[in-house]
Amino acid sequence: MSENILIIDDEPAILSTLSGVLMDEGYSVSTVENGAAALREVQGNPPALILLDIWMPEPDGIETLKRLKTLFPDLVVIMMSGHGSIETAVKAIKIGAYDYIEKPISLQKVVMMVEHALTEFRLRQENRTLKRLVEKRYEMIGESGAISRLREQIRMAGPSQSRVLISGENGTGKELVARAIHAASARRNQPFLEINCAAIPENLIESELFGYERGAFSGAQHQKKGQFELADGGTLFLDEIGDMALATQSKVLRVLQEQEFYRVGGSERVKVDVRVIAASNKNLAEEIKKGSFREDLYYRLNVIPLHVPPLRERPEDIPQLLEYFAQEVAQEQGIKLKRFSPEAVAILKRAQWPGNVRELKNIVERLMIMVPAPVVQPNDLPEFITDGLIEENSFPPFEEAAGPGSLKDARNAFEKKYILAKLQEHDWNVLQTAEALQIERTYLYRKMKLLGIEAPGEV
Repeated sequence: MSENILIIDDEPAILSTLSGVLMDEGYSVSTVENGAAALREVQGNPPALILLDIWMPEPDGIETLKRLKTLFPDLVVIMMSGHGSIETAVKAIKIGAYDYIEKPISLQKVVMMVEHALTEFRLRQENRTLKRLVEKRYEMIGESGAISRLREQIRMAGPSQSRVLISGENGTGKELVARAIHAASARRNQPFLEINCAAIPENLIESELFGYERGAFSGAQHQKKGQFELADGGTLFLDEIGDMALATQSKVLRVLQEQEFYRVGGSERVKVDVRVIAASNKNLAEEIKKGSFREDLYYRLNVIPLHVPPLRERPEDIPQLLEYFAQEVAQEQGIKLKRFSPEAVAILKRAQWPGNVRELKNIVERLMIMVPAPVVQPNDLPEFITDGLIEENSFPPFEEAAGPGSLKDARNAFEKKYILAKLQEHDWNVLQTAEALQIERTYLYRKMKLLGIEAPGEV
């Protein structure tokens, strides 16, 4: 289908000549003789591009341009005039015109300008579409209380310049949180770079982070910028920072303190403005005790702590996640969309999900491809899902929880069982358990001591 071009001019000869030339080039062309008619035409049939004369009866071209841009900000408009001045051209460009062409018009120049403008318009449209697809790919799915609280924390933390430390199990979506923080910040149009500290060998991570100079080591045939330098003005996400070597930790600490560093083999300081967001599935407080993580770096990073809950703590989000991933797989694989029966959804809500959302996504992809029927039933689910289901009522019976005695005894008995269950859910990670319970870690320690709860291995 040919693209439609609207020509607005009060000179019939111009309308006729331009129409003929552009139709010969394969475009569909409409014409009107004044601004009022143009506004009606555009609202009924928005064109791909407009050629607009400046000197017309009221409203003139500049006023028409203003009204068009108010209604359709993305319209591509090329101004035309035989009486124009530099000031008029600048004014039109400031209002949003794509370009300006003087009369008498060179037909060859008009055709070239139209082609360039439409090509640029198509590229902008493609960029917007791709951006929307990327944003959708990194969208946080779920309306549970845990995810709603996390969204609110991101909304508050995002616009600040403060560093953020994200905790959570593997597969919970720590990268999504980091991207959401970046998107909510003033740096949103600057780079967002991520580096998985656990995936890069120890002898390479320093050059990956800080870059290197030519000849810094064997094979360094040219200068290379590191992630800190490439992320200048934006955000650098250090994933799995708990796996970073101590020697590299000290250099990262210096960058956080001074916002400058040396490339490997270099003698010139490189200054950067980078917001650092870090994440780890390890208990960094415990890693400090083991001597494998620097305490000073921990406090530098842990300005705003955020915890991403595991999937088993927000089973109410699973139906929405199933629908989202099923649609995504159907679109990517070009297959028919399948739905999940209520019985299958009920079972999936009770699964343990040690791999969290990432595991759920993989299961959905497998079921969408391998199940021939249009509806996924319980007997289609893998055995390891149905073998490890969480009991529907995992809380102890009231009588068991309360037992004989006073209200205080009953409350202590319930609190002990509840805290024990939460500690086991978080593999006895006190920090994550405290965050899940929404209490201070020190308060949880006091509660554990008061209730006689000892972690496995404690004497």
